[in-house]
Amino acid sequence: MRIAQLANFVGAASGGMKTALAELGRGYVDAGVDRLLVIPGPADAVTETEHGTVVQVRAPHVGSGYRLIVEPWRIVDILERFAPTSIEWNDKLTLLPVAWWARRAGVRSICLSHEQLTDMFAKRSGKPTTSKVSIGVVNRLVVRSFDTLVVTSRYAQHEFQRAADAAGCPIERVPLGVDLATFQPHAAPAPDDGVLRLTHVGRLSREKSPHLAVATAAELHRRGVPLRMDVYGEGPHLDELQALAGRAPVVFHGFVDGREELCRRVSAADVALSVCPTETFGLAVLESLASGTPVVTADRGGARELVDSRSGAWAAPEPAALADAVLAVAARPRAERRDGARLRAEQYPWSATVARMLAIHAGDGAELSATA
Repeated sequence: MRIAQLANFVGAASGGMKTALAELGRGYVDAGVDRLLVIPGPADAVTETEHGTVVQVRAPHVGSGYRLIVEPWRIVDILERFAPTSIEWNDKLTLLPVAWWARRAGVRSICLSHEQLTDMFAKRSGKPTTSKVSIGVVNRLVVRSFDTLVVTSRYAQHEFQRAADAAGCPIERVPLGVDLATFQPHAAPAPDDGVLRLTHVGRLSREKSPHLAVATAAELHRRGVPLRMDVYGEGPHLDELQALAGRAPVVFHGFVDGREELCRRVSAADVALSVCPTETFGLAVLESLASGTPVVTADRGGARELVDSRSGAWAAPEPAALADAVLAVAARPRAERRDGARLRAEQYPWSATVARMLAIHAGDGAELSATA
């Protein structure tokens, strides 16, 4: 099997997608697959790595921290030389001409959808009706362009289901995974000082809802709850978040270099807040759970599907409701909530994700989906 992975519109900000690409690529190569990864970059380059060949295509900056390949025919040239048996897209919109080439060439095409466009655009534009109409057109084009669409949650699947059924495009639901060896509970006990320790990990941009997490901490502070909230991540809305926190003890640490260090810090918290109601999956949720930290999330979206009653709680995406959920989780015995979090994460190893994706690349997705 020869698999080409295409990733466009990526950059320093796309941490979750980079993690998924790396873990899937590693799993493919370990399974004996010839793997090619095509990504945008500042200059053309080819690098041979232990996890396959990486081809960097010269691409301009688009937005904050991202690059976008704007010459899809250059990717076609690369693919014709590599001769893949299947291609995996990690961006639905910008490389559709390559999908059309794959169909003409008889190469299997798989789109791994990382976002739910309807809610995301409605949230950014404030015009939900207009977003639904325009995104509906895009989604109909997507399901007619690929052989298989892969989503990571029921929430993400809902957006596509009607269009996919009409086009005869199969949808496979494949949850992503977590590095259970890197993210583990740390044994150091939390100080018995009566302070509720919260954490939030993620990009500080509006589509990830860090404002809601900070507002929840501020609500708890307003109620007189002794707390400290540590926020890890960078993004364009840091100033807004600092203003929103006000006098609440919220500390913004920026980017943490090293996943082991991030795990150590997250593991020290009593509760992690990952409250975005439009998240299609939530790798940060799984990493917190694997670190032994229960998660409070919104009662809708893909992240909600990762949290059960033993590993955390959920509530309406409003500060008061989420604050109540945090207090309910924090009231549980520490050992109980940490064990529940870790056990939940152990249901999502990357090995299971890789096995499902390999079956889909081999054309066995429908059979697998029926038994999953």
